[in-house]
Amino acid sequence: MSNYDLIVLGSGPGGYVAAIRAAQLGLKAAIIEKETLGGICLNWGCIPTKALLKASELNYTLSKLDDFGINVIKPKYNWSKIVSRTRKVASKLSTGVGHLLKKNKIDIIYGMGSIAGQGRVIVNNSKKNVLHESPNIIIATGARARTIPGIKYNEHFWSYKEAMISDKKPEKLLIIGAGAIGVEFASFYNDFGSDVTLIEMQKNILPSEDLEISDLAKTYFEKSGIKVFVSTKAQDFKSNGNGVSCLLKNSESIKKKHTFNKVIMAVGIEANVEDIGLENINLELDKGRIITDSCGATSEQGIYAIGDVTGPPWLAHKASHEGIRCVERIFDPNSTTNHRIIVPSCIYSRPQIASIGLTENGALEKGYKTKVGKFPLVGNGKSIAMGSSDGIVKTIFNKDNGELLGAHMIGTEVTELISNYSIAMQLEATEDDLFNVIFPHPTVSESIYESVLNAFDRGLHI
Repeated sequence: MSNYDLIVLGSGPGGYVAAIRAAQLGLKAAIIEKETLGGICLNWGCIPTKALLKASELNYTLSKLDDFGINVIKPKYNWSKIVSRTRKVASKLSTGVGHLLKKNKIDIIYGMGSIAGQGRVIVNNSKKNVLHESPNIIIATGARARTIPGIKYNEHFWSYKEAMISDKKPEKLLIIGAGAIGVEFASFYNDFGSDVTLIEMQKNILPSEDLEISDLAKTYFEKSGIKVFVSTKAQDFKSNGNGVSCLLKNSESIKKKHTFNKVIMAVGIEANVEDIGLENINLELDKGRIITDSCGATSEQGIYAIGDVTGPPWLAHKASHEGIRCVERIFDPNSTTNHRIIVPSCIYSRPQIASIGLTENGALEKGYKTKVGKFPLVGNGKSIAMGSSDGIVKTIFNKDNGELLGAHMIGTEVTELISNYSIAMQLEATEDDLFNVIFPHPTVSESIYESVLNAFDRGLHI
């Protein structure tokens, strides 16, 4: 048996960051991990998918070199090397997490951790159980891919894991679910020449995004060759030696038979709350997720939860922020944490999508009178020079007081631009503050300035 000030279940971006912050505050901390340091995000999510998407982006860019006056022999790609590189990237970062934990004198305990009551965690490893005690336990076990009832992952039906390590590119691919995961895989495989069909049950792809951005994304994806169907379900799957056949049914109940080599299931995720001992404590759950307060405290004294296991938005940076906030409250229960949590969202498709705050419809539903500014990237000099002028920047203000309510962007590298809005919203900037910010020229970031100006009829280049 060993004693700690804090035990963290899970070493993803929430768990390992929480442990490091605890160590910085002088707490003796341990992490329990059943698989690989870094969790799903680092090993099977955020990082390796971006490595894949960088390869597909380069492949697409090379196909357009003639537009820039550069003539090269048609490039070839090595599929197995593309896949193996992503595993090397993930492995390197996982090793880096290990170094960070060692540097901060955090114990790493490998095995399956199960809460045995308040302050008690039993870890099963190599067929033996070891008890560890701590007055504070953080559950950071993350989430996993949701499945459709009756369908199991196999050689024809993939989750995001199988989709990342395929031994060869599928010629004809169906992706079920047009959220962030679905559209990123659609972009990746489409840019390598797969015949991609993307379906979504709801009326719009990317249903969490601003409606205008969602509509533009659909237009751009279709322009790139992706077949996109909304208000559509897949049913009556039949596997054969070469793949899968199914019926695609739209909102008018019109059914058409299609065949595909592979099917990627991207229908969301569900929290990992099984087999971690929740039956031994009194936690409040809602639809399979752990309910917490703003600092991660649950209904059980001394038990906390952060990240994907607590529900949406399922984002690594949110989990990290929650981990820090949670540990600081554990360290000082009287600390005030009244600052707002404003979570930006990034989607790394081609083109990229980024957003923060309220959508235009969301702001109106909350009763705000709004001023909305838009600036198309076709009016931005840097975007035109790069040959990537598809896209728009949209900014939403409260008409009554100039409060920045939200921002939504689609276009090249907008995931790098959204932090401008994050900082502005955190500092409670108004339109007047943003009017006086100087954005360097020529940069894509100038489109932020123009969007803000446009909201108040002061646009200069539109």
